[in-house]
Amino acid sequence: MSHVPPTTTNSGAPVASDAHSLAVGSDGPIVLHDHYLVEKLAQFNRERVPERVVHAKGGGAFGTFTTTGDVSAYTRAALFQPGVTTDMLARFSSVAGENGSPDTWRDPRGFALKFYTSEGNYDLVGNNTPVFFLRDGIKFPDFIRSQKRLPGSHLRDNDMQWDFWTLSPESAHQVTWLMGDRGLPSSWRHMDGFGSHTYQWVNAAGERFWVKYHFTTQQGIDNLTPDEAAQLAGSDADHHIRDLWDHIAAGDFPRWTLSVQVMPYEDAKTYRFNPFDLTKVWPHGDYPLVEVGVMELNRNPDNYFAQIEQATFAPSNFVPGIGASPDKMLLARIFSYADAHRYRVGTNHAQLPVNAPHSEVHSYSKDGAARISFHGPDVPVYAPNSAGGPAADPARAAESGWESDGAMVRAAATLHPEDDDFGQAGTLYREVFDDAARARFLDVITGHVGAVRREDIRERAIQYWTQVDSGLGARLRAALTGTAPVENGEPATASVPVA
Repeated sequence: MSHVPPTTTNSGAPVASDAHSLAVGSDGPIVLHDHYLVEKLAQFNRERVPERVVHAKGGGAFGTFTTTGDVSAYTRAALFQPGVTTDMLARFSSVAGENGSPDTWRDPRGFALKFYTSEGNYDLVGNNTPVFFLRDGIKFPDFIRSQKRLPGSHLRDNDMQWDFWTLSPESAHQVTWLMGDRGLPSSWRHMDGFGSHTYQWVNAAGERFWVKYHFTTQQGIDNLTPDEAAQLAGSDADHHIRDLWDHIAAGDFPRWTLSVQVMPYEDAKTYRFNPFDLTKVWPHGDYPLVEVGVMELNRNPDNYFAQIEQATFAPSNFVPGIGASPDKMLLARIFSYADAHRYRVGTNHAQLPVNAPHSEVHSYSKDGAARISFHGPDVPVYAPNSAGGPAADPARAAESGWESDGAMVRAAATLHPEDDDFGQAGTLYREVFDDAARARFLDVITGHVGAVRREDIRERAIQYWTQVDSGLGARLRAALTGTAPVENGEPATASVPVA
């Protein structure tokens, strides 16, 4: 007979019962000094941490990244050297839906990766689209509020979404992606991932390059129809979480091929549009893909809360050979994400096993709630010091440099001749979508805009799509002529079941 371990308190002492409280007689009041009852109830009240404001609903798995190409000419990052295999964690998510919303609502998907490299953790926090709705982080809180819930009814609202989008024309490229077929991926395994931002790579000689990351699914792109997505939202709200778990458990490990676009450092200053604009892609004809390696997810978490819910991904987690660019959205996220983790999970979130680097940490960080690791009493807690404490390396400053190339200004960039909001969205609609995809796209945006109640917002939405493509705008106007607002039209983000 196998040994059954005794139940204990959190401090390790054995307990007498998990079924009966300590009470005065069989029907009397329970007593406050039943410390095990108090411990169980108090712990239960504190089981949850605040959910993420964005990307709340998601799932993930562990795996490896293996560098199969040779990009050492562009970066000295240890994980991207030929033949190196690095342990990693991936988390996929929906952007706007709360924790508990259906996986299959139309919404961008988060594609967050943590690489446990030999030189510290590198976090790449992207989406399944190569662009985003905004180019400046100062608008991000307003954007998310417009996609969430009204303060009175606590319902999502098409007027609110389209009011923001039509007053923010830079959103057109991302909204075109979102309303297209890839707005409803059939699973996380069947979607691509992108770093979306422009990042800086630095090689061993100190030469700098601008790069964009592309993770191409080896399973192939597969999407749901709106009807299929609506059915799954009602029958299996956790469809994407279940799909990833079941395939990994069965040994069918999903894989993605990582490639990068590489732009020489000086090209950015005279390129035809701002290469740091998150609403733009770099045409592959200008900067073709260079293969880097393969990501494989092959291990499910042992505990969802400890390893997925408490996982913290931050664009500020760089490693030598990789750095930031002047992308305003990226620079805002570098502050915002790490700050969110300190609030949501705790000051010392980086010490939790899922977030702790596999390399040694020599930090002057100290104290704070839930401090786990610490140095010996002879190690100084301040810098500079003369007692043998860790010392910073001034040579690391050479890995940056773009900050001093021009004045820092609070204004939109106007240096590039093709900096417009609708051009790339129009190219996506006309040249990437085929006839059938364009027809489905028109159906989707007709449902969305048809649910807008205010006539001025509806007119702005028609003009918005006219700017993307004049024919599309005319067809949308014709489809909406004489129609009243559609009840429960398909939402742009996690809102109501897909129509």
